[in-house]
Order: sequence, then structure tokens, then C-alpha cells
Amino acid sequence: MNPDSDEILPLCQVWGQELGFSQIGVTGIDLTTAEPGLMAWLAAGFHGSMAYMAAHGLKRARPADLVPGTVSVITARMDYLPRATRGEDADWRRLELARPQQPLQGTVSLYARGRDYHKVLRSRLQKLADRLAAHVGPLGHRVFTDSAPVLEAELATRSGQGWRGKHTLVLNREGGSLFFLGEIYMDLALPATPAVTDHCGDCTACLHACPTQAIVAPYRLDARRCISYLTIEHEGPIDPALRAAIGNRIYGCDDCQLVCPWNKFARRSPLPDFDERAGLNAQQLATLLAWTEPEFLRRTEGGPIRRIGHERWLRNGALAAGNALHAGVSQADALALRQALLPLLAHPSATVREQAAWSLAEPGQAVGVATPAPG
Repeated sequence: MNPDSDEILPLCQVWGQELGFSQIGVTGIDLTTAEPGLMAWLAAGFHGSMAYMAAHGLKRARPADLVPGTVSVITARMDYLPRATRGEDADWRRLELARPQQPLQGTVSLYARGRDYHKVLRSRLQKLADRLAAHVGPLGHRVFTDSAPVLEAELATRSGQGWRGKHTLVLNREGGSLFFLGEIYMDLALPATPAVTDHCGDCTACLHACPTQAIVAPYRLDARRCISYLTIEHEGPIDPALRAAIGNRIYGCDDCQLVCPWNKFARRSPLPDFDERAGLNAQQLATLLAWTEPEFLRRTEGGPIRRIGHERWLRNGALAAGNALHAGVSQADALALRQALLPLLAHPSATVREQAAWSLAEPGQAVGVATPAPG
């Protein structure tokens, strides 16, 4: 079967909509103009401890090196704002921006409150690829969603999914930035969909909103300062100089997106997968710190939070508890937080012990952590 390539994209767009995708695009594989920026970002060390970013090097910008035979890429985006998000745009964004003013509660990024997006997108991208293969015949392909050395934002912008915002995320006029991206690398040549122009203008809201000033310049992010990186990707202790700015954010951060004017157009997901799970967001830190590892695994099963593991979960929660104590809370609340932190001083992880000691110490007080005796 050798159908006209011009008819394939409209079919993929219909199939994609049926599978819950917001938009389907196509781009070629020549990303050479993106290579200097990628190498400069790596050379600056902005990838932090994500060694895999440097290890893959330019393969990230060369799709045919990653998947031999690739001649074009289908890109897809999927909205993730939970279906039950209440109120108009200004209402839900105001609610999310106010969460740091609740220091006793842990704040989880919007995208992480439901099912793991890797599983959702990968499954649906594969279904899209299967439908395409059934239509055109044998199809060499591979699906990705934040799961391999892929320049997702670059491919998305080249295929018209949106433009690169100053916070480095992709922005869409009809959908803001609260969406996931996925790709199908394939050996089928399709006409590219056109890119769109930048619509950020003079706005710098995202740069000023970042609590840790990780957006060091428009379109330039230092991941080493980013709260999402620090609470999710980074292993070991978090830089004490950044701890206070993290506040009560225990998994990710949405601030640069919440202040972006284009997110007044953010769409609620049509899928139940991203519905908020009970017991994760806006829960008492003292309660979250009491979770044993089996309870952590049970409560986060099938969700993205599980990937950081119990140790980092405790580190993040202990940091947030320390920020609450240092900011000043009621005597009863302080007692509850201290009681939750004290057992962590004997935790097997040196990182958790150090974080608990810092959190229990008075601001400016030197922190020393005893190492439990073996056995």
C-alpha cells in the first residue's frame, strides 16, 4: 500500500484526537542549527548532575543516529490540567500560586498529581503508530516521551506545536504550556507542518517569578537552580543557599508557568489519567514524613513521584518542614513537625540525616550530623 503522503497527516490528526492528543505535527530530522545551543548549554554545566545529557551529546540533535532509518518525526502534545480543576483561569492559577503560603502542606507540581505521563503517552503514541502502520504498510518506527536523548522542545517548535517560551518550555496560543510532548521517529517521509512565530513579546513574568532565579536569561535555564531539577533529578543534599526559596515544594515547581499570560488558555485534559490522586498534594508535611517506604511505594504506584524513591521524598519533605519551622509556625504545628523530623536523624541515608538536622536547627546555627554506629 502506498497512499498519498498528503492524506496521512489529516488521518493522524483524527486518530490523535481520538487518542486524547491535542495536536499532531510533523517535522524533518535536520536539527543542525540547534546543535551549537545544545553544546553551549552543556559546556556551561547547566545540566547539573544529569550526566546522561552530556553522555549522549549530539545524538540528541541527530534523530537518525538514535534510530537509524528515521527520515521524519511525528510530534504530539497532550494537555494535562486535571479535569476537575475548578473555576475560571484566574481562579485556579491564583489557587496554585497561593500554595507556598501554606507552609505546613507539601506542594506537588500539577503534572505529577495523577498517573505517570510516560506510561500514558507511550501507550497512546504506540497506538497511533500502529494505526498508521495498518494504513501504510510496514513502518519502521520508535516512540518517545521524555525517555531518550531527544530534543523534544526543538522538534515540537519546528513542527508547529508552539514556540519556545522564555522559560524554555513550549507555548501554544490555544493551550498555554501545560501539556506533555511525545514523538514517533519513523522511516516514512511526510511533509512537515509549518512552525509558528514567537508570541512572548516583551513579557518577562516567568524570569521574575522563578523562586531560585534559575532562568538566568530569556530562553536560558540553569537546571542546577531549578526546583524541578533539585527535587526530582538531583541526588544528594540540596545547596543550602537554595533551600529557603524552595519553600514547601516537595516535587517540582509550576511558578514560571502559572504567571505566564498564555496559560489562561491552558486546557483541562479529556483523560481521567491526570485526575488528581487523593493524599498527595496539599497534605500535611508531618503526615508525609511519616510514610514508610512500603507506604510511599503503595501511594505513588503508577505515578511519576515514585521515580524519585523514598529517600529523596523524605529529603524534600524534611526540607519543606525546615522552611516551615524557620518561617515561624504555631507552637503546636512546630511540635508536630519536630516530632516528624527527629526520627530522620537516625535514617540510613546521610542525605536525609543532614537535611533533618538542618531543618531542626535554628537559622544560622551550625549543623552537625552524627553517623549511626554500624549494626
